Amino acid sequence: MSDDVVDTIIDVKLHEALQERYLAYALATITSRSLPDVRDGLKPVHRRLIYAMHLLRLDPSSGFKKCARVVGDVMGRFHPHGDAAIYDAMVRLAQDFSVRYPLVEGQGNFGNIDGDNPAAMRYTEARLTEVARAMLAGIDDDTVDFRPNYDNQETEPVVLPGAFPNLLANGSSGIAVGMATNIPPHNAAEVCDAALHLIAHPTAATADLLRFMPGPDFPTGGVLTEDQAAITQAYETGRGSFRLRARWEVERGKHGTWHIVVTEIPYQVPKGRLVEQLAQLMEERKLPMLGDVRDESADTVRLVLEPKARTVEPALLMESLFRASQLEIRFGLNMNVLDANRTPRVMPLRDVVRAWLDHRHEVLERRSRHRLAAIERRLEVLDGYLAVYLNLDEVIRIIREEDEPKPALMKRFALTDVQAEAILNMRLRSLRRLEEIEIRREHKALSKERKDITALLKDDGLRWKRIAEEVGEIRKKFGDGPLGTRRTLLAGAPAGADIKPEALIEREPITVVLSEKGWLRALKGHVAPDAEVKFKEGDRLKFLVPCQTTDKLCLFGTNGRAYTIRADDLPRGRGDGQPIRTTVELTNEDDAAALFVATETGRFLVASSTGRGFLVPAAELSAEKRTGKTILTLKPDEEAAVCVPADGDHVAVIGDNRKLLVFPIDQVPGLARGTGVILQRYKDGGLRDAKVFRLADGLTWRLGDRTRTEPDLRQWLGERAQAGRLPPNGFPRSGRFE
Repeated sequence: MSDDVVDTIIDVKLHEALQERYLAYALATITSRSLPDVRDGLKPVHRRLIYAMHLLRLDPSSGFKKCARVVGDVMGRFHPHGDAAIYDAMVRLAQDFSVRYPLVEGQGNFGNIDGDNPAAMRYTEARLTEVARAMLAGIDDDTVDFRPNYDNQETEPVVLPGAFPNLLANGSSGIAVGMATNIPPHNAAEVCDAALHLIAHPTAATADLLRFMPGPDFPTGGVLTEDQAAITQAYETGRGSFRLRARWEVERGKHGTWHIVVTEIPYQVPKGRLVEQLAQLMEERKLPMLGDVRDESADTVRLVLEPKARTVEPALLMESLFRASQLEIRFGLNMNVLDANRTPRVMPLRDVVRAWLDHRHEVLERRSRHRLAAIERRLEVLDGYLAVYLNLDEVIRIIREEDEPKPALMKRFALTDVQAEAILNMRLRSLRRLEEIEIRREHKALSKERKDITALLKDDGLRWKRIAEEVGEIRKKFGDGPLGTRRTLLAGAPAGADIKPEALIEREPITVVLSEKGWLRALKGHVAPDAEVKFKEGDRLKFLVPCQTTDKLCLFGTNGRAYTIRADDLPRGRGDGQPIRTTVELTNEDDAAALFVATETGRFLVASSTGRGFLVPAAELSAEKRTGKTILTLKPDEEAAVCVPADGDHVAVIGDNRKLLVFPIDQVPGLARGTGVILQRYKDGGLRDAKVFRLADGLTWRLGDRTRTEPDLRQWLGERAQAGRLPPNGFPRSGRFE
């Protein structure tokens, strides 16, 4: 290298240099590593593996060779990458639970559906399968282009002839730079049927093809539960997703006992990891209906799921498992492939099938031309042989007497160079009369074959008829028997069992504690009202609510809004809990006026600090959003003060002025939301507390650790909106009933 070149400095902007180099890297990743070719459905590493095994003569009828030998050949001759990556790709081609139609037949430990790793490549052996042989059929007949390998020492095929519809039959997945592909496996017989329909009806739409191949067919089976309209949309656009569930059945036992047996699990879900996930969910008490899980698998999958109680519905149990575990997955469809021009694009199903058929058409044309050229060469030689048999004596004389017999033969009999060379290389035993008869018979057969091939190359209809015959042969060969039988059940969209969220929570007693400063937590078990509960310094108890983890709580705020809190979501343990404002959206000026277990039935009395209120149905207090739901409409300088159960026939209200009023509940209107009516009139202050009770039972209030009941309430009975009278002797100075 000259000094002028070494000392030359070229100024390039950094972003331009990075852009140029990154683009080159991205293109190399997309076209040479991650995306499959639409014609043979293979990535470069898989194509090089199959071709290298073909060169090693590892046909289905031959013996096995060590995988280390195959990997070494692939790495040294075609694929200069790590041996681990090459071996992993080879292993996947041999796993019948990873690919629908294995291209490699393995001998030894190639891993299992549990997710266990295969043995090292020095211990395993492999050879090609019949599917791989179909992929290679005609590769030596100039059917595909070859290119130099990475060091220009050998050549490798750009694409395989691909008589088998590998892209759709085995699927593919990969992540490139800025794009990805994910194609599920399909049934080869159904793909061939769709291809035959497209040959017969070139303008057929995707929906027409789906009548023959209705959806994916995964190697591990399972149940495809997807709406037909969604499936059609996915294949028409090349993008979508499919919901795949495990296949299960109920086995009945004695005395009404039963258990569920899972016989097929979703594609690409390791069985061992699935069992661990179920066990962990049980430990976290997120599967309250599941009692136990056992793996009794041998050659086939058998997961036994024991219910916690025989009264549980099997469908309900499985629905809860589908929602919480990998017994149900979403398999994405993204048919992003390299087309015949090596350009990445997302193709709909029709274009994918058409691309494969066009490739087969090109393979047929090139194979026919290759065969025609071979026939022409052979006929040229045979014509020379026939000339010899008609003039044997003269030929022998020329060979014996001429110093240069080849030019003499060419001149004497008007032979070509090829013919003369063939005659000179002929063995003496071939000069028999019988050999002449065989040559004439071969000449006649080849002449007929040349005529047929010439006609085939001239007629597009004949070529497509021949392709249809080849596709039919592939369908017959790989569509029958255990390998070709559809494994994935097409069940349509599930009706879906109505599972309430609390059904997925293990029921156990807890006590919800809310402090004066707004700290919320749940204590295990039901804590007695007089039990000692610790709080932060300067804080104390405000509400203590015994409930179950499956319950929902209603918090009624001083802003007149109702909030719903799931008991199972509350923090547990010995800590201080979490601020109530992280659970529901309360401002710093707002506080909790009431906290109780929510119900769907009954009514509640709500009232403001000024003594206005109404009856609201319990169902109206339900609000799933954190922002809550407005129940009591407040005026300025007013806040919600009371939300109590309306179980009784009379209402007792008491104000800050210690005036007690009792009136019939019928005088209070029922509303879903609003400002309400005046319950008690005040000259000074406002409402302190309210209670709904049965007049016949008397009015009860709490005094420390005991309660007191006033049976005779005649002097406090009145009409709604009156002022009331001073309460009975012994009424709490706090002015509250509880």
